[in-house]
Amino acid sequence: MRLPRSLQARLALAVGLPITVLWLAAASVTAHRLGHEMEEVFDKGLQATAERILPLAIHDLRRERRDDSGHDDEDDDRDEHIGRLRTEDEAITYVVRNREGRVLLRAAGAADSVFPPFDDRGFRLTATHRLYYDAALDGDLTIAVAEPLDHRQQTSRGMLIALILPLIVVIPLSLLAIVVAVRRGFRPVRTLRQDLAKRGAQDLSALPDSGLPTELEPIIGAVNQLLDRLRAAFEAERAFAASAAHELRTPVAGAIAQAQRLRTETDDVQARQRATDIETTLKRLMRMSEKLMQLARAEGSRLELDEPSDLRIVVRLVAQDFTRSGSGVGRIDVVLPDVPVLSTLDPDAFGILCRNLIENALRHGAPDRPITVTLDAGGSLSVCNEGAALPPEAVERLMQRFERGSATTEGSGLGLAIVKAIADRAGAAITVTSPLSETEGGVKVSVLLPLAVAR
Repeated sequence: MRLPRSLQARLALAVGLPITVLWLAAASVTAHRLGHEMEEVFDKGLQATAERILPLAIHDLRRERRDDSGHDDEDDDRDEHIGRLRTEDEAITYVVRNREGRVLLRAAGAADSVFPPFDDRGFRLTATHRLYYDAALDGDLTIAVAEPLDHRQQTSRGMLIALILPLIVVIPLSLLAIVVAVRRGFRPVRTLRQDLAKRGAQDLSALPDSGLPTELEPIIGAVNQLLDRLRAAFEAERAFAASAAHELRTPVAGAIAQAQRLRTETDDVQARQRATDIETTLKRLMRMSEKLMQLARAEGSRLELDEPSDLRIVVRLVAQDFTRSGSGVGRIDVVLPDVPVLSTLDPDAFGILCRNLIENALRHGAPDRPITVTLDAGGSLSVCNEGAALPPEAVERLMQRFERGSATTEGSGLGLAIVKAIADRAGAAITVTSPLSETEGGVKVSVLLPLAVAR
């Protein structure tokens, strides 16, 4: 038999099965012992019946002889006294015989075939009855008391049922009590599991160790040590990325200025082209450093504020920024609801998310077609662009760091990774739809943001 994977179920089985077996074994031993005791009680009852009836029969027969000495037929008067000698249990019958075996008294319904001839005092067993023989007056009178075996079996069966019926109730109640006790004992484990399930992927805070059983304390301690090491490693990685990106901005900006100056001061066409290429590469490096700083901000900073803010303002400002820079002139259609969309999400973090979605749509969408940025009252932000459709296997790949749609596409490969980092930490859900339902191409990225009202 294959054991269940649940430790709670295993413990309940390990305790419940032995208790059930012990109950059944105890009931079996008790029933066996009770059977022997009942046989002894039945035999003593037969013996007591014979010892009670035999003196009464002797006294009755003697009185009949004195009272009926003038009568020729003694059997008629004897029959009148038979009814006065009855046993308490109608299933027990008896006969009283003289030395020659003649029946002097008999119980009502006693058949001669049930009572074999007397040969000695004691018990005898036949195919249908259990009998006890006794004698008096030096063997002049004998008595045989018989009890049907069916009566004994019926009585024993009733006693056995009376013994088993409580077990039918006690065993299920015992198993139920074991299950309840085990479940209550595992309540701290379930609480710990629920706390871990509620944690986000970026939550590396220490687990609480108060009120836990002593068996779980070493596990909690080891897990907290592991979380401390992971948190330290992640913080070191984010700090290095942010510091490196920040420190690169000044020298890169200086190098861009030198390349621009070199291009204006030289008359050599090739040198001027090289200066332009250097400036383009340095600007790409500048954008990469900015993306790294955004990624560090998305993974390390606080994303929730105490007071909610209107997300419509952030979307409108980001779209206007692209228009002023010239990259989104005439290509960004913004659709906003009439009511405020309040959320405790940090506006700076939401601005980074919105900026990367719009930038990604402008870069990879059709250059002569607009993109649509939609924010509805339910907190769903959607950015839709026209162009080539994405294959299903490319969606998850593009959410990874430094992954681009193709080798010739410009960009750092961090835009969607930054969006995913912010969404995961904020508890938002990302869905990518491609192609769009009304066309054969296009890509739509939707982020369902947490709202202050829902919280």
